[in-house]
Amino acid sequence: MGQHESAGASAPAGERAGPGTLSRRSLIGGAGTAAAGTALAMTLGGGVAKAATTTKEPGEAKDGNTACLPSAKDIPHRSRLVDYEIVELAALLRAGKVSSVELTQAYLDRIHKFNGPFETYGNNGLYNAFVRLDEAGALAAARAADKRLAACRRGGEAVPLLYGIPMGIKDSVGVKGLNAQNGSAAFSGNLALQDATVVARLRAAGVVLLGSTICSAFSGSITGTFAGNAWNVAYVPGGSSQGSGVAPVARLAAACIGEETGGSIIMPSAANGATGIKPSLGTVSVAGVMPLSPGYDVLGPLSRSARDSALILATILGPDPVNDPQTLSAPSPFPEIPLIPRRGRKPLQGMTIGIPQTDWMNVNGSIKVGVSPQSTYGAGHLAAFNRLVGQLQSLGATVIQFPGLDMTDSSQNPYFASSDVLATVDGSPVSPSAAVVNSNRYEVRFAAAVADFCASGIPSAAAVATLTSQYGRRAPGEPAASFAAADRFNGGISAAVRYEGEQRRRRLIANYTKALRDHNVDFMLVMSIGDVVGQRSGGAGFPVYRAYYQVPNALGWPMVSFPIGYVQGLAASAQFWGPRFAEADIVQAAIDYQDRFPEYHNAAPPDPAPPATPSPNARSLPSFEDDGPSNDPIIGEAEVRAALG
Repeated sequence: MGQHESAGASAPAGERAGPGTLSRRSLIGGAGTAAAGTALAMTLGGGVAKAATTTKEPGEAKDGNTACLPSAKDIPHRSRLVDYEIVELAALLRAGKVSSVELTQAYLDRIHKFNGPFETYGNNGLYNAFVRLDEAGALAAARAADKRLAACRRGGEAVPLLYGIPMGIKDSVGVKGLNAQNGSAAFSGNLALQDATVVARLRAAGVVLLGSTICSAFSGSITGTFAGNAWNVAYVPGGSSQGSGVAPVARLAAACIGEETGGSIIMPSAANGATGIKPSLGTVSVAGVMPLSPGYDVLGPLSRSARDSALILATILGPDPVNDPQTLSAPSPFPEIPLIPRRGRKPLQGMTIGIPQTDWMNVNGSIKVGVSPQSTYGAGHLAAFNRLVGQLQSLGATVIQFPGLDMTDSSQNPYFASSDVLATVDGSPVSPSAAVVNSNRYEVRFAAAVADFCASGIPSAAAVATLTSQYGRRAPGEPAASFAAADRFNGGISAAVRYEGEQRRRRLIANYTKALRDHNVDFMLVMSIGDVVGQRSGGAGFPVYRAYYQVPNALGWPMVSFPIGYVQGLAASAQFWGPRFAEADIVQAAIDYQDRFPEYHNAAPPDPAPPATPSPNARSLPSFEDDGPSNDPIIGEAEVRAALG
């Protein structure tokens, strides 16, 4: 588990983007691409080529790649350096109006003031967004960025768009030289020997890596309690990418990378009011990630604006055939990722956005089948949602209610949360999804890799017991869980049973696609969290949430979450959700919306007050207080069946 796959070779030197577009090479910089993994030329930004050329100030970088950035002289003044969006910071850095060291230090100062103790998988009394820092490495990277930015201003080599921007990386993603612990002290000593592919691409783009953001224990809970909500630390932050959702909104980082298997990017984005993108399966390499469910796991950006997240996504996407063959399923070249809003009063003209009426909500533990989702929303969230509908219509979109696909109808959904048993392996039933998920886990040595870590002598006896309980399996008739039992089950699923599970998954995808096409819906509008989130201690973390929050991952479809208002001092957010590889459409719509209604994503939370008595530094093994609905598809499906009764 301590070794992470390395990135592959750079794009062929002869590849170039078309006229007026940005290539992936231009995003990450020519000489640095060897560390970034295999990446074909990638055009970016719907409308970027048509962007008006901005007038540059004397000394501002003239590299030809800044059409998507504002001119430094046109950026509105913000009261704090940490309040600027990434696209604004990129322009200010290029113009020499701010240095990367100054920016990085501003974030580090806030982390030291408001984060609380590190290495704490529990409530540390403050935000607890970062579980560990690499302060020396971050400042060294910032100094190096400033040197290259200065050389660029003097007419030197072009500067990548993200150069000098400070970011955090989820605790489950390999960052060379740092531990990757996946939300648990049981993985202490799991040192990343290489960067994950995404991290390598960000390094090559000049990103300043601040450290590891905290996540739920083993990336499990989608409510989360280790971190404090960006708007009020007494409330849940959403999970499992808790710190990655909190840090950008709390101004502890410009942006972060999160990882999702079943809600782990979207839920913390929604709970904190971040703008997060969960990409389609295969859009972004997951090589170097501590897996939960291969074939579901995806990596994506969380920031304060759709433009910022789009720029990060455009930087990290692309084929990685050696380390992650899933990326070969994505279109090449990938559809252009938009980076600027469209002109005109009606930028969404011609778009049909559908609100699925069978997108059942879980209300206080019970799934409300047959009841319109909107009727379950809290009053404040319903008002924000209805206002959003009107705002989208004012931008030219046609917004309709349509049936969607009823996941409780087995004729339409033969895969997700199905009670069907395809086989019995080692005494345990194999559901359609287990046929896929557990077979995939066997192929990546899901249990065997943890067993190797446990046998390495690095973890303590208590840590070994925790990891065996989490990653092992207790077979029928056996007294305790073991890695061997997990391997027997995962590896014992026959090819025929796995094929049947995969075919059922494909039928579900086809049926959902048809549900949209039957009503000419381009993409959907949903609300993943339908009421004010709960407090971290006691009560329900999410009183009202989408019962089938894991379905986008089962389908492999993308989502973007963005804030639409604030209720009782906490964020209310909505999500666009489209067919696989529809990132361009849903991201462009979010950019257009935020351009016309910037008050929601630009809002800043009040800084938290230090606790009256410092919280103990909870370095011991977790007691699984970070619970709630699970990100694991197998556990999540069992929870759905139980809630349906």
